[in-house]
Amino acid sequence: MNTLTIQKKYTYNDYLNIDDEKRYEVMKGELIMVPAPFTIHQKAQINLAVILSNFVREKKLGKILVAPTDVVLAEDIVVQPDILYISNNRLDIIKEAAIMGSPDLVIEIVSPSSASYDTIEKREIYEKYGVKEYWLVFPQEKAVEVLTIEKGIYKEFCKARKTGIAKSKSIEGLTVDIKEIFEG
Repeated sequence: MNTLTIQKKYTYNDYLNIDDEKRYEVMKGELIMVPAPFTIHQKAQINLAVILSNFVREKKLGKILVAPTDVVLAEDIVVQPDILYISNNRLDIIKEAAIMGSPDLVIEIVSPSSASYDTIEKREIYEKYGVKEYWLVFPQEKAVEVLTIEKGIYKEFCKARKTGIAKSKSIEGLTVDIKEIFEG
């Protein structure tokens, strides 16, 4: 006898009702557990968040937020980017519980265990939902790749490895010496 197993499709509301201390994302209705990042990941995240936050605050350009912050792109897509930026003219998408819509810029710090998820699945989702700029930060390689949307498709805006500058198209005037991201 054949049995049919129906897998539950999770929504944002289902996600909100999960009663444990683990971190999750919802990707096309599938519940994905997000493991705690390694210390190399945390150092890069903190360094980059401080650099961006100081720049954005000084220039009064918008808001920088860090994980875990829920970003609801659709009822069945909830992600927690490592760092995100929302410009002043879009601050209305920041709600008490979550960001309801696409940030202007999203940064994922890529771990070996999340490489495929961050570089393929999340890239496709961010592109589909119109995140204007997507940074992929690779701590093991000390590399940064910046992608920007052109005609609905991500194109490489800049990249640097070990030395060089990462710059933003969405945060006007922002340039980051990548050595500052990976120091400490």
